[in-house]
Amino acid sequence: MKRIGIICKAGRPEPPEILRDFLPWLKERGLEVYLDIETAKAMGIRGYPRPEIPPAVEVVVVLGGDGTMLGVARLVCEKGIPILGVNLGGLGFITEVYKEELYDVMDSILNGRCPTQERMMLSACVHRRGEKIADYTVLNDIVINKGALARIIDLETYINKSYVALFKADGLIASTPTGSTAYSLSAGGPILYPTIDSIVLTPICSHTLTNRPIVLPDDSLIEVTLRSKTEDVFLTLDGQVGFNLREADCVEIKRSQFKTTLLMPCERDYFQVLRSKLKWAER
Repeated sequence: MKRIGIICKAGRPEPPEILRDFLPWLKERGLEVYLDIETAKAMGIRGYPRPEIPPAVEVVVVLGGDGTMLGVARLVCEKGIPILGVNLGGLGFITEVYKEELYDVMDSILNGRCPTQERMMLSACVHRRGEKIADYTVLNDIVINKGALARIIDLETYINKSYVALFKADGLIASTPTGSTAYSLSAGGPILYPTIDSIVLTPICSHTLTNRPIVLPDDSLIEVTLRSKTEDVFLTLDGQVGFNLREADCVEIKRSQFKTTLLMPCERDYFQVLRSKLKWAER
């Protein structure tokens, strides 16, 4: 490995503090570092626009929280570059490394001792009057939800061309296993082991109480058509990117051709993460 990218959560004081020692440590080991331009500017050194980093590097280190990781996952997925997440945020389900572990974990990566794990992603295409007008890739979830002042919305849903239901609800979540511990979990969805190939479809505050979350095979084609006249309905991608939907718009959801490759810290398992983050077995 000769080239490494570093992307940090903007506006946080911790990344420059960490990087003052970490950058010289990397350069001593012969690595060329590509630092995002926002963080570099705060440190008074040269940086690179984020879209220019993936084509130039072999691995990306993310200093931030899960939100920063989600943005980087979408940025690098087409290149298949592995990502190491260093948690400076809150829960940190996919940023599993603590800053105190950074040097030991990085040494394992440089010596080829840190395993990787692939996570499936989803694609969302918006069709309006027979024309595709938007196309997205996500790691966590695709959400169709109403705005603050909108009433319950009607979502006509088909899976593999078979009619499922007209969901009358605040919205609908399509989640990957990685995203099953995010919005879907708070809406009553199940936790899925992150390497399982499947999709969770979770209604949000459904008017019909028997509308429950369902786990689908990863090759499922989900089509959701907005049947409400309100203009206050949004498609939200990974909780970060929004798109305004209109009546009769169809959102097509399926497994993406791309994957996110995570560098996993050694000697840590998913159940340890659940115990730590969700406080399992605590009273």
